Amino acid sequence: MRILIVEDEPGIAGFLKEGLEEECFAVDVADNGREGLAMALSSDYDLLVVDWLLPGLSGVELCRQFRKENTQVPVIFLTAKDTLDDVIFGLESGADDYIKKPFAFEELLARIRVQLRTPFSESSLLQAGGVEMNLAAHRVACNGKEVSLTPKEFALLEYLLHNKGSVCTRSRIIEHVWDIHFDADTSVIDVYVNFLRKKLDVSGCADLIETVRGVGYVIREG
Repeated sequence: MRILIVEDEPGIAGFLKEGLEEECFAVDVADNGREGLAMALSSDYDLLVVDWLLPGLSGVELCRQFRKENTQVPVIFLTAKDTLDDVIFGLESGADDYIKKPFAFEELLARIRVQLRTPFSESSLLQAGGVEMNLAAHRVACNGKEVSLTPKEFALLEYLLHNKGSVCTRSRIIEHVWDIHFDADTSVIDVYVNFLRKKLDVSGCADLIETVRGVGYVIREG
């Protein structure tokens, strides 16, 4: 999953980026509203975290302009404003949720997880074959045996499971699992898929991820 943070305070932006990357998200950061809007419109993000007060273009205006082009990607406001009128104003501008500063990282993470739930499942569990991924507990099991994954391996498997039944091209995987600064050498995906297969093979799940030659990878529904 790929997240854009639009926050002009370096300390907060750095803290959020580090924390979300530890939770296996790919994270990009913009420090002003205009740059944030340009990045949001030109790249494929799963969620935006936007500060209300930004230089160049306010978070509210960023959200309004973004919503003219994209009505699907969730937007969470970070704001020091806490009156009911402010909250209503922010939500009516197109945001899906808001969190008041100061805030606990755990609360923001929980709100992000809620927004990223698929419409077909209210659970934090992703399953395919003998593999079960618990997003809340950050654990993966294969045929009942726990599998230890690195953050990037976890993020890759999560993306493939979220798109179960659909072929994920290498370019799409790069966009969602690696951040904007990554050198787009898609051969690294083959390396990580190989790592995943070896770890899953120990518990008999090596065949979970199928290669679609010349295109990418897929986890089938069955």
